[in-house]
Amino acid sequence: MTKFCEQVDVCVIGAGHAGCEAALACARLGLETVIFTVSVDSIALMPCNPNVGGSSKGHLVRELDALGGEMGKNIDKTFIQSKMLNVSKGPAVHSLRAQADKAEYSRAMRKVLEDQEHLTIKQAEVCEILWEEMPSGECQKKIIGVRTFTGMVYECKAVVLCTGTYLGARCLCGESITHTGPNGLQAAVHLTDSLKRMGIEMRRFKTGTPARMDRRSIDFSKMEEQVGDKRITPFSFSTDPESIQKEQVSCWLTYTNEKTHEIIRGNLDRSPIYAGIIEGTGPRYCPSIEDKVVKFADKERHQVFIEPEGLHTGEMYVGGMSSSLPEDVQLAMYRTVPGLEHCKIVRNAYAIEYDCINAGQLNATLEFRNVRGMFSAGQFNGSSGYEEAACQGLVAGINAAMSILGKEPLTIDRSEGYIGVLIDDLVTKDNREPYRMMTSRAEYRLLLRQDNADLRLRKKGYEVGLISEEAYQALLEKEKLINREVDRLKNTYLGANKEVQKFLEAHGSSSLKTAASLSELLCRPELSYEILGEIDKEREPLPASVLEQVEIEIKYEGYILRQKRQVEQFQKMEKKRIPQDINYDDILSLRLEARQHLKLFHPSSIGQASRISGVSPADISVLLVYIEKYKKDLS
Repeated sequence: MTKFCEQVDVCVIGAGHAGCEAALACARLGLETVIFTVSVDSIALMPCNPNVGGSSKGHLVRELDALGGEMGKNIDKTFIQSKMLNVSKGPAVHSLRAQADKAEYSRAMRKVLEDQEHLTIKQAEVCEILWEEMPSGECQKKIIGVRTFTGMVYECKAVVLCTGTYLGARCLCGESITHTGPNGLQAAVHLTDSLKRMGIEMRRFKTGTPARMDRRSIDFSKMEEQVGDKRITPFSFSTDPESIQKEQVSCWLTYTNEKTHEIIRGNLDRSPIYAGIIEGTGPRYCPSIEDKVVKFADKERHQVFIEPEGLHTGEMYVGGMSSSLPEDVQLAMYRTVPGLEHCKIVRNAYAIEYDCINAGQLNATLEFRNVRGMFSAGQFNGSSGYEEAACQGLVAGINAAMSILGKEPLTIDRSEGYIGVLIDDLVTKDNREPYRMMTSRAEYRLLLRQDNADLRLRKKGYEVGLISEEAYQALLEKEKLINREVDRLKNTYLGANKEVQKFLEAHGSSSLKTAASLSELLCRPELSYEILGEIDKEREPLPASVLEQVEIEIKYEGYILRQKRQVEQFQKMEKKRIPQDINYDDILSLRLEARQHLKLFHPSSIGQASRISGVSPADISVLLVYIEKYKKDLS
């Protein structure tokens, strides 16, 4: 009997935030793509917090959009509250955050996938990766396809693994353990064995989610209302700001107290985390309420955010109180919180364990070093968060397409974007817990602001093929307007006349002794571009996005120039390439620990090698000397 199989270019396994971006990128670049999911209802699911963005994560979404990704556009269509965080601080840490209507977000993203040419959605569990051995001296294995649980084979040229928290998943609520994925959806239970047979190093991580409450059972009068911004800023650079100005819903802030903590401490023996039932490692920067109470015993209270899950549901998300305690303890614990005294739980809090990989097996392109054509992204790579997953998915999808099309891969370094920081940290550090992006991880964060993501990365998206000619030309026009206005402000001088002195006095600014340029006045903290309009008679109307860049560039010019010099030094190290056929065992002057880590991670540059845990500056000096000798011997 003849056995039939499907032939496609790319198979994307998993339809969460990483899988959606990966599949869309491949299909939009003209490759026949199939995206597999254990449930079509789980496409772009938000199994935990009902929001996109936030501190540092807002940067990631803006960068993803600049490169041609979909998340920013989708949240602009489906948000119910939007807020720019950290506005009291400098622009480097401003981050946009939007509450999502969970059901609408998933529905809208599914529609995008369904309408995308060259993309097919398939509800099926992939249980095996198909590969063949490569000729000696090359990458060890090459992808040739996948097999589903029903036995159907899909021949392909590349696979992108985006399994999220579904692979080998089990959910824990006290003594109750269910072998399911998030929200009770089917887990993927067969693929791990196939990956292990390929020689892929697997790990076991854990994350968790809080309970969902019935809105009718909550007393909001005992909580602090949290409202959105009066003027809403879109995530996507292609979204017209006027089109998203709308009425928003409120979120609410309350706090735990000593009574809450007493109940938790008195029931730690029933928590799977402390009873030794949970095998996986949880996220340090998003701990359960049990962890908070134990590790921060000096804290009298912890913040609890009550957030709506959508416009057409009464479920409320209890942010800040993730837990795996038994249901009876959860109910007692939640009811000690002001406003939740009579709360009714719709969905219990739970912890979830899942299989993932050691991302040190990947190149910066997110392709496995030893398996040609196999890429991976998202929580499968040991990261956490929707935004981190989506960005990895986009990069992995683009590079899967580039490998098939025979084009140069897309790489983003640490000086170019938060995405570069994220991927570099994943592939060069031995992350033993779910990785979460934070602004503090970015060395050049004054340059990597969320407001200039298009200026930094849209050209790369255009070169890849995901940004249209029209959008790229609009970017060039924006750059021209910024440069022209900065130049005008630097070369327009005002004398120390009565009108100017009166203006300065009115705005609490010191008077002039000699003429000063408009840019010099703009550097004064009490003055802004808008205020200077009172005496700047030559200015022309400019888009708000241009004015924002002009003001930041001038006000922070000294700091920006200093950071650009730091980037120049960084890039010198990145350009010092390490021959990939180098044998670290031949470098006898290297410490044993450094040799082991260099062999494990196979860095592509001296800069990358310097960021690997266990490699010291002295080891880098030894490596530099050896590479110079190595190159001379070859020539």
